Amino acid sequence: MNTIKSLKEIAHSHNFDTSNPVAKKNTLYAAILTFVTMLFEIVGGYYYNSMALLADGWHMSSHVLALGMAYLAYVMANRYSSDFRFNFGTYKMEVLGGYTSAILLLVVAFFMAYHSVERILDPVEIAYKEAIVIAFVGLGVNLICAWLLKDDHHHHDHHHHDHHHHEHHHHDHHHDMNLKAAYIHVITDAMTSVLAIIALFGGMLFGASWLDPAMGIVGSVLVFVWALSLIKQSGRILLDATMDDPVVQEIIDVINALEEKVTIEDLHIWSVGKGKYGCILTLRSEDMIDASHIKRELSIHEELVHITVEVK
Repeated sequence: MNTIKSLKEIAHSHNFDTSNPVAKKNTLYAAILTFVTMLFEIVGGYYYNSMALLADGWHMSSHVLALGMAYLAYVMANRYSSDFRFNFGTYKMEVLGGYTSAILLLVVAFFMAYHSVERILDPVEIAYKEAIVIAFVGLGVNLICAWLLKDDHHHHDHHHHDHHHHEHHHHDHHHDMNLKAAYIHVITDAMTSVLAIIALFGGMLFGASWLDPAMGIVGSVLVFVWALSLIKQSGRILLDATMDDPVVQEIIDVINALEEKVTIEDLHIWSVGKGKYGCILTLRSEDMIDASHIKRELSIHEELVHITVEVK
């Protein structure tokens, strides 16, 4: 009689996600760079009274947190990659990292708007020249970080080169949620730096002191919109709301193409990695049909990495 002594023995690796060492390293660099610049901007904003600069600095603090969290998500996902407790691997740690960053961004957007409105009602004297210099430094750092975190460094190997070349329309799923969140943080930051620069120049050249807090508000709206879209995207994966992904139709097509007469009773699809899915399929069939034959048919779709087939 066979006995399995412990779960660990049957726990072959459940991690389907490819880890991304380049992204991990770059995220750390970006976090450190951003942190230093943030201190510079916050101190400068206080000292020279620029709301736009201060907004940019505080905005950056959330990014330091987000980038730090993105880095942590990578570290955790690597560390637990062979931990048998995680049913379908540690991919969702990264998605959760992205989701949490996005929530932080919402908070930042709210504070930026609040302080800007306060400044419109109660304006102060701004030291324009100094503030502009700092804003440019901030922008420079953001652009360096954006370049570090750009998805292109790491995703050239994702396209299928096999003979079953299916047209895949869901490249957006191949992206690393965590890296995407970090990248969006840095880009929103670059935009608020640009807004700060415009506001400061406008104030210096045309004496429009309301421009500085007005740009603080525009910046906060941008951040808000971006954060919402990220929450939606990562929330879908965390809640397994993936049944409208194209891969579902691909599975149905494979089953319909079988010679045997088969009906699908139950189908579940969920995301286990960037562009990788698990699938549970229950079929009813009049004929004697072999589950492994159906698995073979399904496995031409490379994004299906964990297939369970039950035939009744």
